[in-house]
Amino acid sequence: MQVNGFVSRTRLVILAVILSLIAAAMIFSFGKTMLGPKADDSQPRITVERGSILDRNGKILAVQTTLYNIAITRSAIADKGAFARALSRPTAIPETDILARLSEGANDFFYLKKKISEGERAAIMEAVKREKLRGIRLEPVMSRTYPENDLASHVVGFLGDDGIGLTGVEYSFQDILSPPVNGDGNSAIGYNVMLTIDGTIQYELEKIAQQTKDETKAQAVMMIAADARSGEILAYVSEPSANLNQYGQSDQAARQDMPALYAYEPGSVFKIFSISSMLDLGAVKDGDSFFCDGEYTFTTARGERISIKCLDHHGWVSPREIIKYSCNDGTAQIAERAGAAELEAKLRQLGFGAKSGIELPGETAGIFRPNAEWSLRSKPTIAMGQEISVSALQMVQAATAIANGGTLLKLTLLSKIYTQDGVPVYAHEPKSLGSVFKPETVKLMLSYMQTTSESGTGTRAAVGDVPMAVKTGTAQMLNPQKGGYSDTDFISSCMGIFPADDPQVILYIAIVKPEGETYGGRIAAPVISKAANAIIDYLGMGRANATSVTHSGIIPVPKNRPVTLESTMPDLTGVSKRMLTNLLSRTDVIVTIEGDGYVVEQSPEPGTPIEKGMKIELRLE
Repeated sequence: MQVNGFVSRTRLVILAVILSLIAAAMIFSFGKTMLGPKADDSQPRITVERGSILDRNGKILAVQTTLYNIAITRSAIADKGAFARALSRPTAIPETDILARLSEGANDFFYLKKKISEGERAAIMEAVKREKLRGIRLEPVMSRTYPENDLASHVVGFLGDDGIGLTGVEYSFQDILSPPVNGDGNSAIGYNVMLTIDGTIQYELEKIAQQTKDETKAQAVMMIAADARSGEILAYVSEPSANLNQYGQSDQAARQDMPALYAYEPGSVFKIFSISSMLDLGAVKDGDSFFCDGEYTFTTARGERISIKCLDHHGWVSPREIIKYSCNDGTAQIAERAGAAELEAKLRQLGFGAKSGIELPGETAGIFRPNAEWSLRSKPTIAMGQEISVSALQMVQAATAIANGGTLLKLTLLSKIYTQDGVPVYAHEPKSLGSVFKPETVKLMLSYMQTTSESGTGTRAAVGDVPMAVKTGTAQMLNPQKGGYSDTDFISSCMGIFPADDPQVILYIAIVKPEGETYGGRIAAPVISKAANAIIDYLGMGRANATSVTHSGIIPVPKNRPVTLESTMPDLTGVSKRMLTNLLSRTDVIVTIEGDGYVVEQSPEPGTPIEKGMKIELRLE
């Protein structure tokens, strides 16, 4: 049949054959692409670049990386045995397990292994090419690496498989670290978040806390170090803790952020806040005296006898001695002089009963009932740190008022936010939450606490050559089964502020459920001493017994002051790394510093004349 001079049955048949061949070729090519291995040089298309998390000195704590999922299509595999043999070694999966996965399951598609590294990917691609395997595809996925493993893990937090933060700063700053992708499909680039945490102090305190937990067989240990003048948290320790690179293998105890989430009765450390409040209110004066006979008792209007026991019979005591000996009887007598509403108001000004607003999820507000709900024994028991639940964060934030001339500072974990190009968009500045105490009140309390470290319950917290302001505490824990207080479960704690005459650092520890010895003065105070010593040395804080290092004919160099170079090379032996850093900015000499700690070797020798272009080498341990 001929339709016209050009269109004929023969031409139509030829056209149909050509189109069929083209379609078959396209289907074959598409199938080859889908089922065959990805090219070795393929790169993932990054749509979201999540910002890094760093400590205050730039140490990377969390960074974005590319990992790969091994995707398998069963129907494309001709020889399952050969496939399993080829992949067993590079995937580290037994051959029998791979064969079982290939032979079982209702779906044609499955993931053999998720989140493999770039090195594993290269080994698999080599096996795929060598054995000409089909039915395998390596899918790139954005992931997170935590170079310091469990360092500050409760602060850093953890990122889920979907790229959404689940805990810590990863959660709180989700939209800062990883802003939502725009509707136009362009890549979204997150900001870098720099924490106030100092990685070195954090590491030292974590080590001390872990040792304390092991020695006391405690359920948990919390420790916080904060800059008294800025409210910046230098170390935030919660033990046990989880390795962020193996978060899925950790238990619930290791994941719990104790300093923010755990509410507990603080015990006698709380006396520094209650007695400061009552001093400020005029309920008691520095020279007042109270007689402690080992028990404070009074009878209610209904004839009910209420008794508050003390650890000892202290006799006549002043407010200073009440703090020094942690006298319950004297504290209760002072509390009875204060108005309930006024005392409550002062304690709420310090932040008790409210969240601190720290940059972490799930923070507790604690439990602090309004005075209208107090019983007749509430005032004295609250003054001693019972009938009120607090968090470790609240305790440290309240201590900023004592360390800062009466002004309460807001605690923070956020130092800076800046772009991937290093352009700053936010920098923390100290934030006052208002004046709570008169300067003379906190000056008195700091002197009381210094007396406690010198001759009271906190002597084991002393460091010897830096004046310490200290208060210890031992709190009975509530018995949830029987009600009332437990005879075996305690929280042992200690607060240290140093130097006492010029506060720079606030240090707090709480040991939850230690076994054996439980008194805070015996097990918590020594930990404060050890941690304070580490911080003092690292920060290069002046010690009263620090001496100048001298060498014949050489200018002496104080160990607690930044080093300067004049005409001759000084003897730098024993000088800390922190005191040397300003030398690195010199342009007239070349300074190299190897190691951490203190100078043990130097070149050139002490007394050598300083010349332009001279190379100075310092080795530290």
